[in-house]
Amino acid sequence: MSMIFFPAIDLKDGQCVRLLRGEMDQATVFGDDPAAQALLFQDAGCTWLHVVDLNGAFAGEPVNGNAVDAILEATKMKVELGGGMRDLGTIEIWLDKGITRVILGTAALKDPDLVHEACKEFPGRIAVGIDAKGGFVAVEGWAEVSEITALDLARKFEDAGVAAIIYTDIDRDGLMAGPNTEATIELAKAISIPVIASGGVSSMEDLEALKTAGGDLLEGAISGRAVYDGAIKPAQAVALLQGNNNA
Repeated sequence: MSMIFFPAIDLKDGQCVRLLRGEMDQATVFGDDPAAQALLFQDAGCTWLHVVDLNGAFAGEPVNGNAVDAILEATKMKVELGGGMRDLGTIEIWLDKGITRVILGTAALKDPDLVHEACKEFPGRIAVGIDAKGGFVAVEGWAEVSEITALDLARKFEDAGVAAIIYTDIDRDGLMAGPNTEATIELAKAISIPVIASGGVSSMEDLEALKTAGGDLLEGAISGRAVYDGAIKPAQAVALLQGNNNA
C-alpha cells in the first residue's frame, strides 16, 4: 500500500519556519514566501501539503490567513491546515476557501464535542492532531501537557468519522533525530482511524523505516526541517512512499 508524503509549511509572522521542540523562540526561518515554497513542493510531485499556523495555535484563532490564502491561490495541491481552529465557523470559512481538511488539535482535547460536530457537518474533512510529550497529549501550541495519553484521546474519536490522526512526538520534532516509529505504529494498530506520522522524520531512511513498519497501517508521513535542509528531497520521498523502489 502506498503512503502520502506531506511536506510541511509552518507559518510564523507570514514566514516559513521550523521550531525546535515546539519552542516559539527557537524558530529558524526558511523562507518569506510560503506560496513560492508550496509551488516547489507541487512541482516535485507532492499532492498534499501540511500547513500549520503557529501564531494561531498560540492565539486560539487563525493569524497567518494571508499566507494560507496565497498558498491556496498558487497551487492545486490538497492542503490540510491546523493552528487556532476552535469553532465551527472558523472551520467552515477555511473549508469554503479551499482547504481540503482542517486539523483540530487543542480543540480535540478541550472541546471533543466540536470534533464530533465538525465531522458530522463536514464529513471526511476533519483531522485530529495529537501531539505527545512522553506519551501524554500537549496542547496550546505545545505550551501545556495534559494528563491524558495519546491513545486514550484517539479512542475518543473512533466513531466520530475523523479522516486522520496526525501523531507528533514533540520530543523528536525539529531535532532531526528520527520519528518515534514504535509509538506511531502502536497507535495505528490500536485504532481504526488512519494515522499520519509526524515529528523527527529527518531522512530517506526514516521514511523507509516508517513504510516498512507501517506501510499498510499509516496514511502517510510529514516532514519539514529535513526538506528545507535538503536531507529529504520531496520527489524522491513521494516515489519511495508510493512504492517506486527506484527512488
